[in-house]
Amino acid sequence: QVRLLESGGGLVQAGGSLRLSCAASGRTFSRYPMGWFRQALGKEREFVAAISWNGATTYYGDSVKGRFTISRDNARNTMYLQMNSLEPEDTAVYYCARGGDGMGSSRYPQANAYESWGLGTQVTVSS
Repeated sequence: QVRLLESGGGLVQAGGSLRLSCAASGRTFSRYPMGWFRQALGKEREFVAAISWNGATTYYGDSVKGRFTISRDNARNTMYLQMNSLEPEDTAVYYCARGGDGMGSSRYPQANAYESWGLGTQVTVSS
């Protein structure tokens, strides 16, 4: 069973940047699409970004387009989320997730399409 571990969260001022990492165990990381989601206190889990198995295709939620960049390094079993121009509204727990077998790109924004999840990392943006 794959294990996902997020890191890189913290406290940053509005306008600042953070880079999140998601390290995956196992040998099958490169076979699956991966995604980032976030959940703010009292709100539903929200799609942030997703990336295809080979990194060739990326998708973003409307609220982060142009500010966040998702990437992956299959040789290191690691996925990243570069977050720039952070806003207080970006404050949330950020989760990485691994997609399932045969998962089409139309399902990338759907949390229930992902089979494995990390425990999350807190990102707090102060105004």
